[in-house]
Amino acid sequence: MSESCTHDCSSCGSSCASRTEPQSLQAKPHAGSHVKHVIAVMSGKGGVGKSLVTSLMAVQMQRRGFKTAILDADITGPSIPKVFGITAHATGDEKGIFPVATKTGIKVMSMNLLLEDAASPVVWRGPVIAGAVKQFWTDVVWGDIDYMFVDMPPGTGDVPLTVFQSLPVDGILVVTSPQELVSLIVEKALKMSEMMHVPILGLIENMSYFECPDCHTRHEIFGPSHVEASAQKYDIPHTAKLPIDPNFAAYCDKGDIESYESDNLSDTASFLQGVLGD
Repeated sequence: MSESCTHDCSSCGSSCASRTEPQSLQAKPHAGSHVKHVIAVMSGKGGVGKSLVTSLMAVQMQRRGFKTAILDADITGPSIPKVFGITAHATGDEKGIFPVATKTGIKVMSMNLLLEDAASPVVWRGPVIAGAVKQFWTDVVWGDIDYMFVDMPPGTGDVPLTVFQSLPVDGILVVTSPQELVSLIVEKALKMSEMMHVPILGLIENMSYFECPDCHTRHEIFGPSHVEASAQKYDIPHTAKLPIDPNFAAYCDKGDIESYESDNLSDTASFLQGVLGD
């Protein structure tokens, strides 16, 4: 071992007697947390509906009798508390921070639950934001959770890297829209998933179509769907399509997403059950 050794074998090309395998960067959850499955919901761009998919998936799993949670990793643009109508603040004591439960019992931790004024901007640099996300895993007393969904910020920067390195992520749901840009978005997500050794389990196309309430004809407002072709190209095992539904926006505005009745992601919930188990 040289005198200049940093003890970080992952970044060293030397062969010496003290060399060890790279150590896992996964962080231990809080002692009061027992999370079975972690699913990251991500996209290569903003505005495609990651929070929508995260919320609907959590509602689906909760309705099936699973103990469900949402870790809102979109620190600078949190929207999860709004759609669930959460106005209470997270509390804590010497044991840790306690998440806020929704009307049906979904446990939520979001930056908005820690701010005095939910409209106050979080003006932090990337490493600080990433650190906050990690603390949502290590310092929050989640209790027993079957499925935790992580609502990711757009892109492949500090926060997604922190989530994939620090949390035991089982798989990724990639959210897209029906535009040609989808191929580039999926390819970026796929390459990051390969780098992080986390599989993409499903491709969810939001705003896929609008169904006329009178004649029930489907109209592809944003162009033809590319979800099946992209899934086949990149060997993604599951796909789903979400329609443009004005009723959904109304439920979100009221903070009552848990009352919204839709089976659009029911097959996705069944798929996750089949792949990951209970």
